[in-house]
Amino acid sequence: MGSRADQEAGELQRESADRSCGRICDCAPGDTVTIAGTVRSITLRPRSEAPSLEIDLYDGSGSIRVVWLGRRRIQGVSAGRRLVITGRLNQVAGQPVVYNPRYELKPMAA
Repeated sequence: MGSRADQEAGELQRESADRSCGRICDCAPGDTVTIAGTVRSITLRPRSEAPSLEIDLYDGSGSIRVVWLGRRRIQGVSAGRRLVITGRLNQVAGQPVVYNPRYELKPMAA
């Protein structure tokens, strides 16, 4: 039996496959992606003119930064929450990023 992290990664990858979502590790910049994962962290980048809300979304194969420009918070988006996002994949400083994606909140684990 694997570690808790290995079990979570396997569960997330199965969930992504069941929803016909892509895996972060298989996506390329410029692709329109649909990714299911768990929010690992949330960061508010306060700027006087244009704040942004950033999350780290983990799908079991890797992590992606998701950024909503002009937002200070999104109701229901919290660490540990599962989301499905759809948007155009960019690469910034070698890291995968999706800006202002459509998103769907998934039920909290019991």
